[in-house]
Amino acid sequence: MATVKTEKLYKVFGPNPEKVVAALEGGAGRSEVDTGGATAAVVDADLDIRDGETFVVMGLSGSGKSTLLRMLNGLLPATSGRVLVDGEDLTAMSDREARHLRRRTMSMVFQHFALFPHRTVLDNAAYGLQIQGVGKAERRRKAARALELTGLAGWEDHMPGQLSGGMQQRVGLARALAAETDILLMDEAFSALDPLIRRDMQDQLTELQKTLNKTIIFITHDLDEAMRIGDRIAIMRAGRIVQIGTAREILDSPANSYVQEFTQDVDRTRVLTAENVMDRQAVTVTAAALDAKWDEIAADQGHRSVFVVDESGRPVGVIGSGAAGGAAAPGGRPRVDRDLVEVPESASLRSLFRSSAASDHPLAVVDDAGRLSGTITQDRLLGAAGEATAEYSETALQSEAQGAAS
Repeated sequence: MATVKTEKLYKVFGPNPEKVVAALEGGAGRSEVDTGGATAAVVDADLDIRDGETFVVMGLSGSGKSTLLRMLNGLLPATSGRVLVDGEDLTAMSDREARHLRRRTMSMVFQHFALFPHRTVLDNAAYGLQIQGVGKAERRRKAARALELTGLAGWEDHMPGQLSGGMQQRVGLARALAAETDILLMDEAFSALDPLIRRDMQDQLTELQKTLNKTIIFITHDLDEAMRIGDRIAIMRAGRIVQIGTAREILDSPANSYVQEFTQDVDRTRVLTAENVMDRQAVTVTAAALDAKWDEIAADQGHRSVFVVDESGRPVGVIGSGAAGGAAAPGGRPRVDRDLVEVPESASLRSLFRSSAASDHPLAVVDDAGRLSGTITQDRLLGAAGEATAEYSETALQSEAQGAAS
């Protein structure tokens, strides 16, 4: 288990922080408190980050998100409240105990790479293990493996200055992975990269997470990035967490006008996924039962395609709708088209159009194990896209009307 939990967490910089916390706990807003020169950076933060999830904290500059991250690993002490890491109270630990917990439990990826220019790529990736006291041979082996995972095999002996910005960030990610900690903290890790490289890094992180299953806490100011990679998202404003939810929950049910305004420009076709729009009642038959069920299949062929699956539920072919009369192979056996198009449940609605255009049949939506979990016809895809566009337009119009009224 690798979980992180906060309870009524506050961070106040400056004089008389306890007095500021008391005023905030009494219900005063941050702008209403007589701080005497102090700054309330994090206010009453309650989080419950689950084992193995990618949890994104996002907000504008000054919202408190990076301060919150540094409290989660003890780099900044809490003014009030608790941070629990796997049930251990980080806020009650000594500096030595907190350092030990960080080394064995948490790794961090920084915005500006933080590489040593005089060390090779391999030695940079191995640095966290060196701090842990791991022997040279073992840390170089683990670092090489982490570099391979991040697509940098063959670059071990290069210096950071010989790498592009995207490759340098991969080294930073490899260093965090090499430490083999359960929790990965990422502070604006991709924000310094060009858009195309940034998107590539987002994709790579998502793919790595499928196999590594780490608890990732990712800080960003980019809503599209948050919704692209986050299992759940916490939106911060003026030190407070104003909403926590999945991308779909935040779009469909914004907690207040601030969140609604914040999300008004989001393209919902990038957020909705195949899992959100698929037909879960797919008509299936196992390859072994195909002959015995041909009459039943033929009777249903006027309106639905039938997907042929193996014993594990993985699609191996499809019998198209309307095929009963003319699609039978010699001997009366139904003709199975093996040229079906599979898409993962996580595929965005926008990405499905090209896949659908390339297929004569409904798309086969598969889960992480490759099993058929649903199907998407072109009509269903177009309908879902139309609804998403209508929701986007309605939200934008409402926001414009509110702005005009104010």
